[in-house]
Amino acid sequence: MPAYNTLSEAVNDLQRRGYTDDLELGGHCVLCNTKGFTLDPTEFEIDEFHRFEGNSDPQDQSIIYAISSVKHDLKGVLISAYGMDASSLTQEMVRKLATH
Repeated sequence: MPAYNTLSEAVNDLQRRGYTDDLELGGHCVLCNTKGFTLDPTEFEIDEFHRFEGNSDPQDQSIIYAISSVKHDLKGVLISAYGMDASSLTQEMVRKLATH
């Protein structure tokens, strides 16, 4: 798995490698607004992930997931706050994301 110094470096490289869909985290799914569908936890795989911590602000932490779905012919990037507020996530989504 490649190592990146910055979040933007990771995004650029993942996009170069075909992870071109922008994904968002929903409570029980991952959203792909550009293609107009949702991915349940059983419909996607996390191919890799990278964590980033801000140098000056501990609140400035994020994680980027490279996600693929054979069912939806999708490869995309999901960026989320590290230590995200899991209260809005279903237990199934928490388990899926926490395995990485």
